[in-house]
Amino acid sequence: MDDIVQQAMRKWPNVPDCYGWLGLDARGNWFMRDDAVQACGPFDGSAPGCKGSELRHGKLVDFIARNYAADTRGCWYFQNGPQRVFVELQTTPLIWRLQPDGAVQDHTGRAALVQSCWLDELGHLYLQADIGFGLVHSQDVFLAAERIEQGLWQPQDLLEAELEARFAFTKNPSRLSIK
Repeated sequence: MDDIVQQAMRKWPNVPDCYGWLGLDARGNWFMRDDAVQACGPFDGSAPGCKGSELRHGKLVDFIARNYAADTRGCWYFQNGPQRVFVELQTTPLIWRLQPDGAVQDHTGRAALVQSCWLDELGHLYLQADIGFGLVHSQDVFLAAERIEQGLWQPQDLLEAELEARFAFTKNPSRLSIK
């Protein structure tokens, strides 16, 4: 976490949490979700136009990535100074990027060591790693298939509906917030 963020947290310890304003899609992109976007539906891809505006400013995206973490409830958030901005997840809290040399990184650029591999009924491939659980990016499925064929990963079956409970994360933190 950035030092300036830690200083702000000490200076203003009781800033209310923010819900619904930030989303992470299945490709590891961040989306800003204003009131109008939130009103049109959930950040799950089921309703058109409900994702919001993709964040493309490199320094802002990097700042979010450096200050992205999970709380004890499995809710992922961006620590924005003294305020926690909870993230709506389209799929999983991490999106894995695979490299041709065998390296695995999450969408924020953190290196990971794969512990297990999972395949759901829809054909989505997931990895459990030392830094968390996530979906393999759609552009990297070919590299993942090579690792499976080489016997480096053995996918285990699971149902998409079981992801949150089994891997202790929450797609929609606002459902757990105190209103």
